[in-house]
Amino acid sequence: MMPSLKIDCLPMAEPLGGIEAFNVLRGHVDPADPYSEVNLCDYVGDDPLHVVQCRLQLCKQLHIDPQCLVMPRQRHTSQVRLVDARLLALSSHERASELDGVDALVTCLTGVCLGVNTADCVNIALCDPAAGVVAVAHAGWRGTVARIASRTVAAMQAVGAQPGRIVATMGACICQDCFEVGDEVVEALTGAGYDERYVAVRNTRTGKMHVDLPTANKIDLVEAGVHPRHITWNGECTRCNPNLYFSARRLGIASGRTFTGIIRRH
Repeated sequence: MMPSLKIDCLPMAEPLGGIEAFNVLRGHVDPADPYSEVNLCDYVGDDPLHVVQCRLQLCKQLHIDPQCLVMPRQRHTSQVRLVDARLLALSSHERASELDGVDALVTCLTGVCLGVNTADCVNIALCDPAAGVVAVAHAGWRGTVARIASRTVAAMQAVGAQPGRIVATMGACICQDCFEVGDEVVEALTGAGYDERYVAVRNTRTGKMHVDLPTANKIDLVEAGVHPRHITWNGECTRCNPNLYFSARRLGIASGRTFTGIIRRH
């Protein structure tokens, strides 16, 4: 049986005709199956047939050819790739090789869905409607330290986007209350130029630090020239909402991932 796939549109700061950004919800959750029901990520230990079925179902719902669904093999890097006609023409093996170790994608093409897979990390969908440029990025704490968000903005600029016109939205990710980290993570963030006062707080009961990844990435976007009013987050925490989203903190790393996509229709 094909999985029942539900798309949850992400809030944008302003109406964007012809551009859709969304999270794919888990669907029916089987407590005994950490990959249930909808998982599009093919490198987290899931049954390959299940992943293919989920991807085909998404393509059917988006009314696109499977070749036009593009996602990287993420490795918490700061690498951004342009998705153009040349990349789409590659064989599946060649494409997988080119997108290995990539954590953000940019395209000017219509009818192409860019996506990343996350299970607590920040997912960011971006667009400049006037330039016809869309992008998506995956930012865990390492990617946040490496400034993946601002690097994505720079890659969009290289193909005609202007930071002041870019609209960005973040989908479900781990909230600050749930994101307990070691002091070394906060040190890495401050070493990368983030002000600890805005991105971290120490839990007085446990003595542990908690990091606010959505705020850190908003700071990175603003410093790259994106207007604060153009940046939104749906406010959903993956760990707090296991019936909607996958969470590695709750389920372990051998579990599904929440897909975040963006597509420009025309």
